[in-house]
Amino acid sequence: FYTKILGLQTVADYGFAKILRVAPTSYLTLVDAKRGMHSAAEPKTATLALVTDEVEGWYEYLTDAGVPMRAEFQPTTGGPHVGFVAIDPEGYFLEFERFEPHEENEHLLPALEQLRPLYPNPSADSSRPPELGVRATILWLYYLDTTAANRFYTKVLGADPIVDQGWAWAHQASPSGFIGIVDSERGLHQATDEKGVTVSLFVDDIDAWFEYMKGADGFEPRSGEIGNESGHVRVFVGYDPEGYFLEWDTFLDV
Repeated sequence: FYTKILGLQTVADYGFAKILRVAPTSYLTLVDAKRGMHSAAEPKTATLALVTDEVEGWYEYLTDAGVPMRAEFQPTTGGPHVGFVAIDPEGYFLEFERFEPHEENEHLLPALEQLRPLYPNPSADSSRPPELGVRATILWLYYLDTTAANRFYTKVLGADPIVDQGWAWAHQASPSGFIGIVDSERGLHQATDEKGVTVSLFVDDIDAWFEYMKGADGFEPRSGEIGNESGHVRVFVGYDPEGYFLEWDTFLDV
């Protein structure tokens, strides 16, 4: 589905896990539930938004491909964004969204305009039309206490939210990668104790991040040291204020 229908490029293949490139600096990792940190039975309390200029084209393509929809595309004018929500083969929500000129987006749009959308590789074995791009991603997460969640991510990422919708906020983690905080009373999901998702941050200096996060309010380390994944990746994992898994990765030159 992700490579042939969505046309995403595999940039790392570890057998039980594959990393796919979605946008210029945004990636999606697919993990075999038998070997990963999560069970496939855990609630899929996240929505991955693909920010694209070609919402209409994506909707036509995915509808023709038979991809099921959680929310159909409803063209509107004057609002802050337009889009639709598709469902992947195992039930994760995928939102295809375009942010429009609007006061809510006064800080986001300049950041998006600096990005060159990622289009499919012409040689890829995919049915994705070549004109359908992805400019950025937002991983929407769902919280009971959005004030605490926003305070945590503002501290960790070092900047205020770039989007404030009153009940949903977006924090910029990389040029094209954003973490979204959603009030679970109004979002696509309700908050759950278990969450079948891990937020990964790819960093150059994992040792500095490890020391920094040890003192971060609201962060609970999963282990007391940095791990090594088969000599390929140095990694540490912890939990945010409501239990979402956070992972920091430094990839080794091997």
